[in-house]
Amino acid sequence: MFVLPADRSVQPSSTMVDWDYDYLIKLLALGDSGVGKTTFLYRYTDGKFNRKFTTTVGIDFREKRVIYTGTGADGTSERNFRVHLQLWDTAGQERFRSLTTAFFRDAMGFLLMFDLTNQQSFANVRNWMSQLQANAYCDNPDVVLVGTKADIRDTRNVNAKLAREMADRYGVPYFETSAVSGVNVDAAVLTLLNLVMKRMEQSTFGAPGSEPNGSPCASHEVEEAPIRRWCSC
Repeated sequence: MFVLPADRSVQPSSTMVDWDYDYLIKLLALGDSGVGKTTFLYRYTDGKFNRKFTTTVGIDFREKRVIYTGTGADGTSERNFRVHLQLWDTAGQERFRSLTTAFFRDAMGFLLMFDLTNQQSFANVRNWMSQLQANAYCDNPDVVLVGTKADIRDTRNVNAKLAREMADRYGVPYFETSAVSGVNVDAAVLTLLNLVMKRMEQSTFGAPGSEPNGSPCASHEVEEAPIRRWCSC
């Protein structure tokens, strides 16, 4: 476990090999079918927009390694931690709902997505939040609300003010993103990662409480990979 400094930062890593990481963090993307979860995750992990994706069946996932700057065990020295992100991509169709919710307790944070051109997908955010509260690792899991397809202005059907009000109601950050241009994609994921790490930091000291986004509440521990570390001998 480690303490994070006030100026926490995350950087992509191009030098880590497959078995070389300190922590494994599992994030899960959810929302209605067709909101753009798969293209969003592909943009984040590969830095590209892919128009050829079809509807996700069941569960899929993508991976990315990042360097997270935190402090060592002494609480003062700065240290870079190698984080392996698993980004789980869930099917939005009702027939896969039981399979999707089975993954809720294993995820450490959630990207809850809706389509800015689809009013119904926005209305269904409430249903997804209810399912999260019922099935995630605690009543107030770490969530970032994501409006997708921000590049499609002509057919936008969700008011930005209403979306922000919903995010405020649930006490979660909100980003309007585009997998086409890449706007706010990295920011949304890294904000969620910071929230997960903040919760980890607070739980290290046994702080009580069950407030949302970054506050401790019987959350998952980050999976450490001691046998995967470089040998120091």
